[in-house]
Amino acid sequence: MIVDDSAVVRGLISRWLEQERDMVLAGLAIDGLKAIEKVREIQPDVLILDIEMPNMGGLEALPKLLAAKPGLKVLMASTLTTRGANVTIRALELGAADYIPKPDSTRIGGADGFRTELLTKIRALCGRTRQWPAPDIRTPDTKAPEKPAAPSAPIAHGPLPTQAPAPTPAPRPVITPAAPTLRPRGTGPKRIDCLVVGASTGGPPALRSFLLGLGNDWKLPILIVQHMPATFTTILAEHLDKALPMNVQEAKDGMLIESRNVYIAPGDWHMTIKNDPICKQIKLDQGPQVNWCRPAVDPLFKSAAEVYGNHALAVVLTGMGHDGRDGAQALVNVNATVMVQDEATSVVWGMPGAVAEAGLAEIIKPIEGLSAACRAFARGERP
Repeated sequence: MIVDDSAVVRGLISRWLEQERDMVLAGLAIDGLKAIEKVREIQPDVLILDIEMPNMGGLEALPKLLAAKPGLKVLMASTLTTRGANVTIRALELGAADYIPKPDSTRIGGADGFRTELLTKIRALCGRTRQWPAPDIRTPDTKAPEKPAAPSAPIAHGPLPTQAPAPTPAPRPVITPAAPTLRPRGTGPKRIDCLVVGASTGGPPALRSFLLGLGNDWKLPILIVQHMPATFTTILAEHLDKALPMNVQEAKDGMLIESRNVYIAPGDWHMTIKNDPICKQIKLDQGPQVNWCRPAVDPLFKSAAEVYGNHALAVVLTGMGHDGRDGAQALVNVNATVMVQDEATSVVWGMPGAVAEAGLAEIIKPIEGLSAACRAFARGERP
């Protein structure tokens, strides 16, 4: 479902969705008030929600929309501005699943990039193993399987041949990932000097809960890569700094890595760890994208493996794609511990699932379990 007061935006996204064989455009609304009524009526899976609208804006409507359809995945359409970032981070805290930056009209190809990202995120939010029905090919006497249809645009079928039964198509194969295998746990005490974290889709509220769960006495430095553009990471650091007892800041090149500090990789910059003879430092660079991302989790994890060895502790939270898997392998190679968020509590079990399915995760738990395990490790214990 699309909720936007711009007829141009509604028309553009509608045409994109109607061209996708695994998507149905369930409905449209021009403001938050009408959207709440429509959601109660049609119960969509995913809702694309604009922020600035008359009568009721997206931020005000969001809690009511989530109440109207439990489990609704809301994708906020945001502008790449400081105000847009502030509102988007707030929306994520209120329960939005993810956001998508609106295209920059001054940049060539902006709409194409927006379309690709939008469709990718919709599919990710709908679940990676969903089996869509085969094409509707049947004889006149065959009862069609029940299937939700767009209320305003039912599909009209023409006459079907009666001379011979139509062939039943073979179902499309569903790729079912292998069940994750836990990496064998180590034994005995283990010293931890640094915590590195990767997150993407659904990450900001997950990060907030995870970091709060570490408690007021947490002392080890924490380095975080959250897939976000510039400006958004600045606002994320500000929001987390207000909510947490630790000092949270957006990282800068050459910063010393100190205890009781949380460093957020800035948008469009990879963040790694430099092993300076005097003190470990943060290094930022704008090298090529890794896993189509900058910042990316893999460079941070690989540098943590090189600098901290088995004294590094890594956590992979909810996110789309597989960023962090190769970095997790580097950490496992030096006998460091890698933990991931479980599938049930992840908005998208892409990144944590990729690490788990590769057999690299020592612990798979909900967020509160991950926080508790980190506290145990910090005390020199094995959870």
